[in-house]
Amino acid sequence: MYRVGNGFDAHRFAEDRKLVLGGVVVEHGRGLLGHSDADALLHALADAMLGAAGWGDLGSHFPDSDPAWKDASSTIFVRKIHDDLRADGWSLVNADLTVIAQEPKIAPYREAIRSSIATLLEVPVDRISVKATTTDRMGFLGRGEGIAAQAVVLLKRDADGA
Repeated sequence: MYRVGNGFDAHRFAEDRKLVLGGVVVEHGRGLLGHSDADALLHALADAMLGAAGWGDLGSHFPDSDPAWKDASSTIFVRKIHDDLRADGWSLVNADLTVIAQEPKIAPYREAIRSSIATLLEVPVDRISVKATTTDRMGFLGRGEGIAAQAVVLLKRDADGA
């Protein structure tokens, strides 16, 4: 059995925070505002994984009302979801992720982000795609007010787990 999930996340920029995307620190003058580290790319990935399994969304598993997740690394969320999926018989076939931002440029970090995500998900790096686009200066993203991300994942479940 195969299942597809998609995820989306967006965060506004904030002063005095580091910018983390895909578990990688990206050099930029501002980070993203959020209860955790606000890694929009990993949040979108986590939602896509949860969605493919039919398990709800990131906020229902790791609510921002829980102080345990204050400033937490989003790698914790992805790793836990991945472990739970594997325990339930699911494996990741591939993940396709897109960063939507006017700034910063993602190209210098793309391979590090792919490698980081592949390591988290325990898959070869060729199963992880990371792309970036802008909104051609339209809307809050185009004005440089934040970053959005989307993710699509394909999960496979062994016939015994169906």
